[in-house]
Amino acid sequence: MNKDKTESDQIILATGGYDHTIKLWQTHTGICQRTMQHGESQINALKITPDKKHLTTASYQHIYMYDLTSNNQNAIINYEGTSKNVTCVGFNADGRWMYSGGEDGRARIWDIRSRNNSSCPKIFEVQAPITCICLHPNQVELFMGDQNGVIYRWDLRTNTFEELIPEPDAMILDLDIDATCNYMASVNNKGRCYIWSLEYGSTDTPTNLQPKHKFEAHKKHALKCNFSPNSEYLITTSADQTAKIWSVPNFTLLQELKQDSQRWVWDAAFSADSQYVFTASSDCYARLWNVNTGVMERHYAGHQKAVTALALMDVAAS
Repeated sequence: MNKDKTESDQIILATGGYDHTIKLWQTHTGICQRTMQHGESQINALKITPDKKHLTTASYQHIYMYDLTSNNQNAIINYEGTSKNVTCVGFNADGRWMYSGGEDGRARIWDIRSRNNSSCPKIFEVQAPITCICLHPNQVELFMGDQNGVIYRWDLRTNTFEELIPEPDAMILDLDIDATCNYMASVNNKGRCYIWSLEYGSTDTPTNLQPKHKFEAHKKHALKCNFSPNSEYLITTSADQTAKIWSVPNFTLLQELKQDSQRWVWDAAFSADSQYVFTASSDCYARLWNVNTGVMERHYAGHQKAVTALALMDVAAS
């Protein structure tokens, strides 16, 4: 990434996985700046709060929050109340509340301003483990997927929901909505990607989904899907040892990101300028790729086991 030192110092790249550590990286050099201890054996998701002050981890029965502004290696807050794996976590735009989903089949809204670490003003329960959650940019609708293959639209204003099943007998493994609110993507355990066109979805009307496209993205489980900040690309990651970048709106293949040692590619995140993408994989590495060329430009070495989650907060995204 060709950024000057001032800009690079304001980029936060965090990685975590199975080795009980979270690492913060200097993105332009590949140097690990800080290692934090994580009590659980796995990290299912990482998110940085909108104010860049805290890093949050989704793990077994817990959501931990770490202070990015200090040198404290241990979590400062432990959100409790979940009985199984927490699979996904995120924040609304102003950071006033947090959402999560997990294998207990519950999506939760957490009041992070409350001193009560188990304060959940809203809980939505489904009949299967929740695998993924995406907050619509309108900040009032949560879309979530579960292992039964159901996608739910939960309206936080009215506490009502709608559901759809894009493919019977296929687990939804991830969801994302692009920044322009034109498209939603989902991927499943059969390697397929589904695309919907979004209509309405303002603060007053519910979002209407119209099926647009489906395609074979990968040969095995498709694990993650993320739109780029400029809404021109979609990246999918997979158990087939690749990540792929697709051009929007036609969703034609632009790049296949592959290294011989890579194994499962668990997570991915675009830089704020959409010119680069970071990936996390089972071979203990995070990697930086050039979107236009598909060339790997840097790797981040230091984890002792699989890297299953990453989070990026770019200076231009604040």
